[in-house]
Amino acid sequence: MSGHSKWSSIKHKKAATDAKRGQLFTKLARDITVAARGGADPDMNSALRLAIQKARDSNMPGSNVERAIQRATGGGDGASLEEIVYEGYAPGGTAVLIQTVTDNRNRTVADIRVTLNRGGGTLAENGAVAWMFDLRGVITLDAAEADADEIQLAAIEAGADDVSADDQLVEVLTSPGDLEAVRAALTDEGFTIASAEIAQVAKNMVELDEKNAAQTLRLLDQLDELDDVSRVYSNADFTDEALAAAGLGE
Repeated sequence: MSGHSKWSSIKHKKAATDAKRGQLFTKLARDITVAARGGADPDMNSALRLAIQKARDSNMPGSNVERAIQRATGGGDGASLEEIVYEGYAPGGTAVLIQTVTDNRNRTVADIRVTLNRGGGTLAENGAVAWMFDLRGVITLDAAEADADEIQLAAIEAGADDVSADDQLVEVLTSPGDLEAVRAALTDEGFTIASAEIAQVAKNMVELDEKNAAQTLRLLDQLDELDDVSRVYSNADFTDEALAAAGLGE
């Protein structure tokens, strides 16, 4: 299972409190607002269509989606939002990509720098680690709800590039342009999609020892908790032993 899925799996296992759910909806709404600036009709705007679908996958109310689109078309604070990607290093020399949506880049970069420094990482120059990742379509499904072999056959037939699985999640990788078609094919086959997004996937993973794994897990979680951060990607690979030591094993 790729590091992208291990991190996703870890987040799925965390208890979803009301406060975190509210924060998630806020982040999803900002993503929708930014995407809607390219056009408010999801049929004509694939980025908006994907942002709306991700919100629906997270059970975000439709009224929140509509308000987020209106923020983009009605001016005001929606017009001041911008997407910025920051790069950094985590403990053990692993790479981190941090996607943000912000109305104040000075505040955002300061928050990220402080969080990285406190967590044993550093902020890097643009381009320092981005080359270690590829933009891919990523579809995840709950392994407990469907047979991984059946998903693999259906996904590959629909045009997916690769399928991997662990005990919790099945991950389907596609080219960015094939994401929606593969998702639709899997849905038509009766599979329940946990999430589908265009994501940065590490080309090669770096396995961490127990100490660096624990520090990196904490750091990734702290970065993900920042209000302006939309997504956090890493090439860190965590052994089962390291996850168990961090209290995230089976």
